[in-house]
Amino acid sequence: MPIEQRGVDTIPEDERTSGPRDLISILLGSNLCLGVIVFGWLPPSFGLGLWPSVTAIVTGTLVGIAFTAPLALVSLRTATNLSTSSGAQFGVRGRLVGSVVGLLLSLGYTALTLWIGGDVMVGVLSRLTGLPDTGATRGLMYGVLAACTVVAAVFGYRLLLRMSKILAIGMVVLLAIGVFAYSGDFTTAAPPDTAYLLGSFWPTWILAAVAAGLSGPVAFITLLGDYTRYISPRRHSSRKVLWATGFGLLFGLLIPQLFGTYTALAARAGAEYAGPLVAASPFWYLIPLLAAAAAGSVGNAGLMLYSMGLDLDAIVPRATRTTATLVAAAVSTAFVFIGSFEWDVQSAMTSFVLVLTAIGTPWAVITLIGYVRCRGRYDADALQVFNRRSVGGIYWYRSGWNVAATASWAIGAGIGLLAVTTPFYEGPLLSLTGGVDCSFVLSGLTGGLVYTALTARRSPAPAPAPAPAATAAEEPANA
Repeated sequence: MPIEQRGVDTIPEDERTSGPRDLISILLGSNLCLGVIVFGWLPPSFGLGLWPSVTAIVTGTLVGIAFTAPLALVSLRTATNLSTSSGAQFGVRGRLVGSVVGLLLSLGYTALTLWIGGDVMVGVLSRLTGLPDTGATRGLMYGVLAACTVVAAVFGYRLLLRMSKILAIGMVVLLAIGVFAYSGDFTTAAPPDTAYLLGSFWPTWILAAVAAGLSGPVAFITLLGDYTRYISPRRHSSRKVLWATGFGLLFGLLIPQLFGTYTALAARAGAEYAGPLVAASPFWYLIPLLAAAAAGSVGNAGLMLYSMGLDLDAIVPRATRTTATLVAAAVSTAFVFIGSFEWDVQSAMTSFVLVLTAIGTPWAVITLIGYVRCRGRYDADALQVFNRRSVGGIYWYRSGWNVAATASWAIGAGIGLLAVTTPFYEGPLLSLTGGVDCSFVLSGLTGGLVYTALTARRSPAPAPAPAPAATAAEEPANA
């Protein structure tokens, strides 16, 4: 299979051969991994029992899908990834906001997947072979997983799609066996010595809904376009793609997360998940658990690393996608080592997802507003001006930046950070929300309302039309 040569350039029509079923396969197969399963452990670790954990995860996931899934339609129309597509609202240079947000999201989730997968693999091998569970062995396992992940990400979309189709079947079987394996120790009560993290039920439940449920779909706000850009709108309707995205996210996230809740309760996993999961496993399930940790981690981290390579390629147009992917892999692996040896898993995960949700939500809201305003019509060629190191075009705005959109995102993200609560930081606006983390809602509403107000008197985003010729030398006089 040849290495994919496409970066964030426009995908030609003859190469857009994927369909809605492929989209479901990649969203399902790539998410059946420990990096997603571990989010199901968060509600029990916050002090919630079975049904509060399940309702928090399901509610948060459904809300997140309703908000996130429509973003898949943007790249269906532009034939490029979402951060580049956002140039229609932010400007061809302002789209760097989306690239940075996407890079941070993918970086964090890649590191988390390698971290949890490596820890479980070392724990399983320790029980099977007596391998010492030390920092050196963990570091070696992180390196092996990272190397396999790089291979998958460098080869690109076609290999990742094939892997996802295999994982969609194989991982479902392994998880189904796991339900039986842990059934003997299952309990509906929260793990021992785990009081409500925020002191009372409802604030803790809302935190679980955001950190464990909502964060799953939000992680895909910049990733969905990586797959839908390979689907042709001439052969597949927007409705089919939207439904495929929703179903793929729903089952791809709920199956592993609810399995994580189930095993966390069975293993009495309070402050840590990987260790108790391995310790509670019957000996006969250790090999399937090892296979799930290895294959699932490579599949999920490979997809995230692929997206990271695209975002870094968008930030540094001179770099090839392969070079950008290798750099992103090195950085994410470094984060794995830092996280494993310096941070507490629960605190790191919670802080990471809440902060990036607050930052990413207003960007997604502004991008969706732009999609509605232009009715899904974009000038695909004008979106590529920055990648060609040119200037001009209908999305040039002011020196490549739409000040209104960029300022609206910054204000929304700022409000979100002021309203977030994490184990490391609490925003001053929490006193106005009764101590409940409403950063997702506040950041999205603020960003969307400010953008709408600033652009209310302006004409809608331009529909595709013959764009002014872009020049590589200097900006137009009337830019």
